Amino acid sequence: MWCTDLTYIRLNGGFVYLTAVMDWHSRYVLSWELSATMDTEFCVSALERALRCHGTPCIFNTDQDFQYTSHEFVKVLKDKGIQISMDGKGRAMDNIFIERLWRSVRSHQSFNRQTPVEIYHGKNQLRMVE
Repeated sequence: MWCTDLTYIRLNGGFVYLTAVMDWHSRYVLSWELSATMDTEFCVSALERALRCHGTPCIFNTDQDFQYTSHEFVKVLKDKGIQISMDGKGRAMDNIFIERLWRSVRSHQSFNRQTPVEIYHGKNQLRMVE
């Protein structure tokens, strides 16, 4: 199961918007994109990159922001046969793993201080790549 969300980053001249696609099990960020606008395209681009690089999940969870309910975003999921799961309106806790990402990208206590990439790839595989 994968999930996605977006957040904003305050800059001196305004905001940029960050979206990320995450694996629920490992909390590993599979793909991310920044945008100067809150359009749909950067969210679709992050989704397509995650699918290209990491395969196809069975289930994909989002909130009900317009980017994730858009025809373009939903079409990518449906074309791949991915089951769509959407949080209830105003229920940030339904997608808690990616909500926590916005607070921290450090190692997780629940994973014995391993990072998401170590969990996603398996610690032994990661050492082989290093």
